[in-house]
Amino acid sequence: MVNKPAKKTAAAKKTTKKSDSESHEFQAEVAKLLKMMVHSVYSEREVFLRELISNGADACDKLRYEAIQKPELMGKDSELGIAIAIDKEKKTIAIGDNGIGMNHDELIENLGTIARSGTQAFMEQAAAAKEGGKDAGDVNLIGQFGIGFYAAFMVADLVEVISHKAGEDKCWKWSSNGEGSYTIEEATGDDARTRGTEIYLSLREDAEEFLEESRIEQIVTTYSDHITYPIALDGPEPRQLNAGNAIWSRAKSDITEEQHKEFFGAVSGVYSDPALTLHYKAEGLNEYTVLLYVPSERPYDLFDPERRGKQKLYVRRVYITDEAQLLPSYLRFVRGVIDSEDMPLNISREMLQNNPIVGKIRKAVTGKVLGELKKCATDDSKEGVEKYAKIWESFGPVLKEGLYEDMERRDDLFELARFRTSKNSDGETVSLKSYVEGMKEGQTAIYYVTGESAEKVQQSPQLEGYKARGLDVLLLSDPVDSFWVRTALGFDGKPFKSITQGADDLENIEPEKKDDAAKKDEAGADELSALLVAMKDALGDKVAEVRKSTRLTDSPVCIVAGAEGLDRNLEKILAMQNAGGMSVSAPVLEVNPSNPLIKGLAAQAKKEKADISDAAFLLLDQAFILEGERPADPAAFAKRMSDVLTKAFA
Repeated sequence: MVNKPAKKTAAAKKTTKKSDSESHEFQAEVAKLLKMMVHSVYSEREVFLRELISNGADACDKLRYEAIQKPELMGKDSELGIAIAIDKEKKTIAIGDNGIGMNHDELIENLGTIARSGTQAFMEQAAAAKEGGKDAGDVNLIGQFGIGFYAAFMVADLVEVISHKAGEDKCWKWSSNGEGSYTIEEATGDDARTRGTEIYLSLREDAEEFLEESRIEQIVTTYSDHITYPIALDGPEPRQLNAGNAIWSRAKSDITEEQHKEFFGAVSGVYSDPALTLHYKAEGLNEYTVLLYVPSERPYDLFDPERRGKQKLYVRRVYITDEAQLLPSYLRFVRGVIDSEDMPLNISREMLQNNPIVGKIRKAVTGKVLGELKKCATDDSKEGVEKYAKIWESFGPVLKEGLYEDMERRDDLFELARFRTSKNSDGETVSLKSYVEGMKEGQTAIYYVTGESAEKVQQSPQLEGYKARGLDVLLLSDPVDSFWVRTALGFDGKPFKSITQGADDLENIEPEKKDDAAKKDEAGADELSALLVAMKDALGDKVAEVRKSTRLTDSPVCIVAGAEGLDRNLEKILAMQNAGGMSVSAPVLEVNPSNPLIKGLAAQAKKEKADISDAAFLLLDQAFILEGERPADPAAFAKRMSDVLTKAFA
């Protein structure tokens, strides 16, 4: 039986001496957040109750898990639940649970501080939403950034938390009016409780709607019906407000889209419609139930360096952990629950990584998720195409991590992958199957170019020769692209080939528009040979080689990587990470023999004692700039440029 909220109000007098009360300042980010909450811009303030109920359910989950090893923590009070009490006369509402509870230090840690990055991101998005005149949707940010408790200050001008941690002797009281500080003291007498947490809210005048039982019932059934613990409304005739059973254990036909949306919000913190829902029960050697969701927008922690999955593991409806890594890291955006019937209840979180049942579940569920994504990717209806395009836009960079890490499922992931190309740089994407079907006669490889951003790769001078021949090139601008293309053997028998590394094979494919005049207008072979030698002599070890280019049609020069070693973009990424003290190797400088500047320099190089060293360095620096890099010596570049302009105009 859940502890009922005590017969007191949030305005109750303290029963301890004033000198025993500790006063603390909120962490700076929390103080800012509370100010925002007090002067709330949110229209759906009712979510405060959803957040407090979710916290209570989490506390009950934690107690159930801890009690597996320490049954004495549960004691005789084994029926876990949440209770809500309303006092219309004193204008207070209380939410209580008989879960794990918090001690003195945990109250400070959990209620006085908050993850800085999460709070900052929350406030930035909230401010942006306010400037944009948005209201209703903004409330979705609250749970997403782990700040649900603070939503209480949207409706209350005084919040008191009474908490007694299971297995400990003392009960503690935390209180604040949300104006920059809070107090903590030991709770005794009428304030004390036996186990769990009670939160007392003294409601603001404009929040008195939440004193109506019908309003509370409506909020609970809307937002918290999926909570597996009973949520009781205390009164002359106490009654349970929620269904009180695990949503994943229900039949598919019994769950509405709205219930899916609310449960998805509860497990992900994103209160919008999921893009895909995967709900099934596996039977046979291993029995387990799966309820997973693919979000329709990126979670805020998608690119967290730890790359942890956020699927919750239950064993026979008992919460175990959300760190079981039930899906590979490249599917970490998938949120939901997997409930096993076979694992022992006393399994530790540490043992999960090597548990054979977990391994089998992970393999099977990964295949199911990829199958569901493939089904969506191959849906040719307008709705299906738009849905998958949005999924790929949100999670493509993460899914592509699997191309590098998961050799076993690489072919499946290739079928999911979508790419911008030089022919579709306006935002449309193509599959590798479509790319191969559109390859030109004589084309033997899948061409690609990597870079730091979509804008930069679209402007790569190396694309010129490929565009002139009507060849499509994959534009790869995600950091992971530079890694997976190095290990990919190919697709449909066609290897991947970088257009910025090694020699090109464009001589085998004629331009779409033949221009014999331009061919004749190239620098002469002898002049060009003299220029290449002179430029290499001037640049020395700054370049590995200077050679004629067939990649260029307009630009005078470009740089590429040698045939051996790594692509330049990958070298730059590794150098920034200082992997093994790696630095970027000297590039190959290619020159365009039909460019007027190159032809003029070639004529000069043929003359005896002609000095083209300044021009050689300027062209190399220009090539670096076109790659989005700084010249190796900006001061020398500026001086040479000044000298050239002076000679031309002074």
